Formats: sequence, structure tokens, C-alpha cells
Amino acid sequence: MGWKLLPLILGLLFLAAACSGSSGGGNGSATESPEATAPAVAASSSESTGGGEPLEGGRFVRLFVDPPTLDPHLTTDATSATIIVEVFGGLVTIDANLDVVPDLAEGWDISADGRVYTFRIRPDATFHDGKPVTAEDVRWSLERVTNPLTEAPNVDSYLGDIVGVDEKLAGDALTISGVRVINERTIEITIDQPKSYFLAKLTYPTAFVLDRENVEANPKNWFRKPNGTGPFRMTEYKVGETLILSRNEGYHLGPPKLAEVEMILSGGTSMLMYENDEIDIAGVSLADLDRLLDPSNRLNAELKRAAPSFSIQYIGLNVNEPPLDDRKVRQALNLAIDKKEIATIVLGDQVVPATGILPPGFPGFSKSVSGYGFDPERARQLLRESKYGDDLENLPPITITTPGSFGANVSLDMEVVLAMWEKNLGIKTEFQQTEFATFLKDLNKRRFQMFDIGWIADYPDPENFLDILFYSDSSNNHTNYSNPDVDALLEKARVETDETLRFRIYNQVEQMILDDAPWIPLWYSGERYLLVKPYVHDYLQTPLIIPKLRHVYLTKD
Repeated sequence: MGWKLLPLILGLLFLAAACSGSSGGGNGSATESPEATAPAVAASSSESTGGGEPLEGGRFVRLFVDPPTLDPHLTTDATSATIIVEVFGGLVTIDANLDVVPDLAEGWDISADGRVYTFRIRPDATFHDGKPVTAEDVRWSLERVTNPLTEAPNVDSYLGDIVGVDEKLAGDALTISGVRVINERTIEITIDQPKSYFLAKLTYPTAFVLDRENVEANPKNWFRKPNGTGPFRMTEYKVGETLILSRNEGYHLGPPKLAEVEMILSGGTSMLMYENDEIDIAGVSLADLDRLLDPSNRLNAELKRAAPSFSIQYIGLNVNEPPLDDRKVRQALNLAIDKKEIATIVLGDQVVPATGILPPGFPGFSKSVSGYGFDPERARQLLRESKYGDDLENLPPITITTPGSFGANVSLDMEVVLAMWEKNLGIKTEFQQTEFATFLKDLNKRRFQMFDIGWIADYPDPENFLDILFYSDSSNNHTNYSNPDVDALLEKARVETDETLRFRIYNQVEQMILDDAPWIPLWYSGERYLLVKPYVHDYLQTPLIIPKLRHVYLTKD
């Protein structure tokens, strides 16, 4: 998601298992699927074979970390989103097959010109306190997130298609002209142009519906006791200790099978906690994978494998900051990294070297788009050809910033990247870390010269990568990249109704962006592994972050 700025923690390569939003080489993964198609199977289940009587309820326990925010309108990261999608909801959602399906809306109509969406709210949709969800709640939520005082980081990217949002964000209007309440259960939303992905954008937390009374009663801390609409209520949150989600019996799509989900926030070693039966699911680190793959290991039967997530880890280069303002310097930095060697030797082939921006298997992915291989000689030549020449003594200093605790060591893969730059280009790079929530704030303010982060898709459309991250005026364009030709093609793709032609435009755009090199794409992750207790069933392993805990159930043995 846009939610999907993920930092990298090598020991937790399986994003959704231990602490969603962390992944050592990146946020992500990819799948080897045919070009320009969605994966044949969107989700796999961790359900174990064998008997066992289903429990009515039970507590599912996992290791997690404190989320940077629990306000849906402010979230930009996967860690926060993983909890938020279980507590809140919007008019529509994404199911396990990666289809956009009804949530608070029971259905909708689209006008002949593709611009006017009329949503009918479910009569049984309620907040956690039993209060019915109305069209006015939807309208108020959209007005709140687009209020400049809310400072929602992603609102222009995800709701900017709605008529009047730009004016509201600029302070030129007090309300969104394109949102109209028809009656208590009907709301009309008008967008500026027909766009095939608009419905999918409404699945992002920026469009989630909040309870006005809940928010206004305690504006600064309302989300500590949220009155959401999702399958779970947040009944306890002690920072750095625990977060408890409890079943919403009145959930309109059917109550969860679990009674509670406990997120342990106090830290610990996931493998040790799993083996001591303290948690029910654990990510698998590279150090443990070989022994767990051994059929003679007692935990081998509990090892589950999932297809990669739709994500990418990358180094962002601020094109306004010297020496990264020179295209040839950026290209040289790309060419000076041997990603295949790092993926194999350092990361144990648990990641796939990224050749482009869109992950393999993602809609619009094309093998014809080509990034940078390892070519140190060409890298040195480009550096000499740049306006900085090979005068390394006077080359402006470079600092790379990553999310992490102060004083922590550089991740091993990043350490090797920096060493390769020094060896192959003679460029020394300084390294600094900032706490994750602070990192996200500074990232959104474009304060970094160079940064290491990841992106996991919010919905299965190439617009969610290429337009959201590289359009000149996008708030998620953290590199200050701007190419008028790219912008023109992205605007053309927005309204193209022929999917084949639209994907072809995106392929052209992706190649142009790669040539300009505002990014150094690093990794798509490979297959993901996790351990799941044999009494845990239907833990869906999806390539996107979606509400899924309501499907999980436990058995007695």
C-alpha cells in the first residue's frame, strides 16, 4: 500500500509472518509468471492436513512491532496497514483472489461516461459500537482526509482523481465538490476522467470510513480506542508491550472465527519463541532455512511456502542533490553493484535481483523492460563522462539513510553495496539510520539525499508503482524525479480503456524511468517461508496486504 514503505530486516524476510513491513533486502517479492498477467493463484493457505476439531474462538499469537500510526488517513507503511485493515474498512476491499469486492458498500453503479460512481451502503454495516454506517460518515471521512490540517501524506495520490479534491487540498474550497450524499445509504463520487483503477484506489486506508464522534472526542489520540468497522476491535494497546484484537461479532461480512489476536510488541527471537510455543507463527531467517528444509527436522512439516509478494526493495536517489543531479552518476551507481553476487552469497538466494520496477508476475510486467547489469568498466566510464568527471576528491559527499534504531549496524547487503561503490567507483558513502516513524516523515518531506526502502503494491495495477511513485506532482515521488515525457505518457495511460495498450504505455514509461535512473532497484524477494503451528488453519499468504485474519481458525490438535 503505498502502504508500503518497508524497511529491511534480514531476519524477517517473510513480510507477513513476523513483522509485516520489514524485509531485509526489501519489501518485497515477485513471482515468475507470464508477462502482463496477474498470478494464477493469488493466495495460498497455510492450512495443515490432518484432523482436529475446529475451535469456536481461540487466541492467535504472533510477534510484531509497534506501528508508526493507527490512523488510516495517515498511514504510509506496511506495518501500520497490517493492523489497520483488520480494524477499519472502506466502501470496497480486495479479497484473497485480488479482486475488488464490496465492503461497506453492497454495490455500486458507474455512469456511462465512467466518471460518476454511486455507492449503496449495506444496511447491516455498523461501527464497532453498533451504530449504523451512513453516507454522511463516508462523506465526512473523505472531507477529513482531504483537510490540509489533517496532513494525510498520500491523499493526493489516492483520492486526487475525485473532482474537487485538489481544490480542497490547496485551500481553495471548504468541501469536495465531487462528493454528494444522495440519501442515508447512498453516496455519489465523481472523478475527473474515466479511470479503470479508481475503485481499487478506494481500498487504500486513505479512503477508509471513520466515526466522526470517535475522532472529535479525542482528536490527538482517538485511534488508541478506535470505533472502526472492520472484522476486529482493538481492545488493548500498550506501546512496546502488546496489542490485542478482539472479534467483532457484528461484522457485516461475517464475524471472525478467532476470538482474539495477540501481537507481542516487546521483542524477542521469533524462532526461539516459536519453538517454546510462545507464538503460533514465525518468519524464517536465512540462518534457519537449511535445517528446516531437512525432512528429518521435527519442524519441517510446519514449514510453509508462499509465492513472493508484489514488492521491490530499492535505493532512492534524490535527483536534486549533487552529485545525484547528474544522470550519468546515477547510472554509474546502478552499474557498479553486482546484485546477483549479493543475492546468492549474502542473501542466500532468498531474494531475486531486480531488473526493473514492476515485480515479475505483476500486471503489466514485461521481460522486454531492461534495467542495469553489473558492468564496473562502463560505470567508471559514465562517472568520468559526468559533469563531476573523475575528480573524486571534489565529488560532493553522499549519505544514504535507512530506517532503523540509532547506532545499529548496517545491514549486510547494504554494507556490500557500499563496498562495491568504493571498490568499483572509488566513491565512499556515509551511512545513517533514523527511527522508522521519523524516517517516514522525513521521506515524505524529501529530506534525504539517498535512501534505502521498499514498496509493496496496494492494488494490482501498474499505476500503483509507476504513476504513484514517479509522476512529477505525486506526493510519493520521494526522489524529486521529473520527466515531462514520462508525465505525458502516465496521463495518457490513466484514461486508456484498452488494457493491452495501457500496459504497453506503462512498459515504455518503465524503461524511460530506468534509463533516467532515479532508483537503484535491488531485490524482488523470492518464495517466502514461515512456520505455522499445525493447529492454525487458513492463514492466507497473499502478495498484497489485505484483511485476512477473520479467515483464520484454530483446532484442538
